[in-house]
Amino acid sequence: MEGKEEDVKLGANKFSERQPIGTTAQSQHKDYKEPPPAPFFEPGELKSWSFYRAGIAEFVATFLFLYITVLTVMGVVKSPTKCGTVGIQGIAWAFGGMIFALVYCTAGISGGHINPAVTFGLFLARKLSLTRAVFYIVMQCLGAICGAGVVKGFQTGLYQANGGGANVVAPGYTKGDGLGAEIIGTFVLVYTVFSATDAKRNARDSHVPILAPLPIGFAVFLVHLATIPITGTGINPARSLGAAIIYNKHHAWEDHWIFWVGPFIGAALAALYHQVVIRAIPFKSKS
Repeated sequence: MEGKEEDVKLGANKFSERQPIGTTAQSQHKDYKEPPPAPFFEPGELKSWSFYRAGIAEFVATFLFLYITVLTVMGVVKSPTKCGTVGIQGIAWAFGGMIFALVYCTAGISGGHINPAVTFGLFLARKLSLTRAVFYIVMQCLGAICGAGVVKGFQTGLYQANGGGANVVAPGYTKGDGLGAEIIGTFVLVYTVFSATDAKRNARDSHVPILAPLPIGFAVFLVHLATIPITGTGINPARSLGAAIIYNKHHAWEDHWIFWVGPFIGAALAALYHQVVIRAIPFKSKS
């Protein structure tokens, strides 16, 4: 018994019972170096196959995202009774689950943005160049258009008769309500992206990059639960554009600006909050 008690004591002494938290934890790992900001314009990227491979990955991921999610929406709205379908919760799971899966699949190739608002927020934080940001957004939009187009090709009449998954401000809400919902919803998403992919956290906690797709997908799920009744939940300009182009009716375009302005404002606020308040990067010593 004495030997076992000694082993216990050694184990207790080997691993500290109190782990540093908050600012104490942030002061650990003095060898951590803040990665340099991405260049504003990097012409050399245009000659690299990895640059185009990343764009193709964004196209395919956004294509699959629109295909699965809009098809889920069509399955819900065509049913005469919502109890016979997956309902709003199922739609939210489809969006969140696809983001979880697609971020996991493409993070190592393109970063797994699948959303122009995410790309815009990361660009503002100097995580990627303007060259790459513009290329990603173009490929995301093209992928979204193709994904919605395939859904319409499967069931054209049903697609046109049931709104085509296009984002609009629901009756009973103002355009200001819709804009606010898109700003806050995108803030939640992009703030989660920054937190889940933070380089300093990755250096301190090795499990963070492995788990990153999970909180990002879960954030998308929760935002959809909250805002589907208001705007159908955009928080992704490519998703909104793809559905609007393929559906192509006046009321889909009337509110379409909300689904670009709102997400871009939300992404900018999230980038500002994370970089200035959470990480305090502008206030760090240059030495």
